[in-house]
Amino acid sequence: MAKVYLNPGHDQLSLKGTPGYDPGACNEELGMYENEVALAIGELVKKYLIEAYCEVEMRQDEDLYKVCNEANRSGAEIFVSIHCNAFNGTAHGTETLYYPNDEDGRRLAECINSQIVDSFEITDRGVKERSDLIVLNQTYMPAVLVETAFIDNTPHDAILLRDDKDDFARAIARGITDYFSEV
Repeated sequence: MAKVYLNPGHDQLSLKGTPGYDPGACNEELGMYENEVALAIGELVKKYLIEAYCEVEMRQDEDLYKVCNEANRSGAEIFVSIHCNAFNGTAHGTETLYYPNDEDGRRLAECINSQIVDSFEITDRGVKERSDLIVLNQTYMPAVLVETAFIDNTPHDAILLRDDKDDFARAIARGITDYFSEV
């Protein structure tokens, strides 16, 4: 049985209202916050992976060192961090990030990114190397950070994030199972 560690991005919802609370990117017009969207998608991904006979651990926490340490101790075979992108309100698309020269991480990123792009009319921003992200450089297993779509792009991406969380979750879960079927 495959073991997956999921990390919906940014602060836990239970900390809302506390000093320093960081919900991540937001779309004020639609009242959407990255941590809420990422958690909703993460919970659905977890459900679909469990249905596919994967073992899943999940943690949403702004303390990424704590998250990575827990993931490293968990025995998980892969690590998937779920986020929403933001830039200037006009950028759009999905991209999946992995640690440089990690071929397994690249394959995992490709599997997930392909499933998302195939599931939506969304711009494919591709898979990209990033060495500066804690969730990618402090984990001991293949790790990716999925930027599902741009939460600040109201005409298109944000609407997908609002209305199609289940489809994003199914695509991410399929990408993960595709990865394990190739290993």
